[in-house]
Amino acid sequence: MDPYALKTLNAERRARRAAILVTDLGDGRDRIVREGDQVAGELGAAIAKAFRLGNSGSVEAEGRTFFLNAYLPQPRLVVIGAVHISQALAPMAKIAGYPVEIVDPRAAFATSDRFPDVALHAEWPEDALKRQPLDSYTALAAVTHDPKIDDFALKAALDANCFYVGALGSRKTHAKRVERLLALGATADQIARIHAPIGLDIGAASPAEIAVAVLAQAIQAFRSRGLESKGAAA
Repeated sequence: MDPYALKTLNAERRARRAAILVTDLGDGRDRIVREGDQVAGELGAAIAKAFRLGNSGSVEAEGRTFFLNAYLPQPRLVVIGAVHISQALAPMAKIAGYPVEIVDPRAAFATSDRFPDVALHAEWPEDALKRQPLDSYTALAAVTHDPKIDDFALKAALDANCFYVGALGSRKTHAKRVERLLALGATADQIARIHAPIGLDIGAASPAEIAVAVLAQAIQAFRSRGLESKGAAA
């Protein structure tokens, strides 16, 4: 690999940004494509798919053969609220390959007894997210049902362009939430990205079932990145 390409890839990794090393197998030349860079034609479509799925491999495009080496940050899940849903969600997300962090200023809820082997932050989201900022490879689920805890985190997730943002509550509750987020400076387009009520509509009733619905919705959002504007399915 070209030393400059290696240096660029390492910089993108440190910043938790996705990049693909595109190598022309005909002449050996390679280049770095960052997520969001515009690449036209068949090669562009193949690169977009590699960013979405994270798969490396050879592709045929424009009569040439390329090898796409995809480097994607590991997606992670930040849960606002150390509640019963979170207790079921954390181990399931871990199995699915999503490191989990739980943030809740209520120290009586955010305990290692209730959440063994989970990164816990018994503090306000304003403080926890300052140290570990959100990014586009983070999913955020706000499940405290308390605006004093959830609202800041939701606004931060929208500003960071998190790939998934979900919030617990009924449509009536969400309508009030929308008013508060607008007052905080969020735009209508940003707010439209919030999944509320949270989770896929599978008729979930118990905390564990809601956790299944939330995780499924987050995975769906991650694997369909870039398809929204095309109106296509994964």
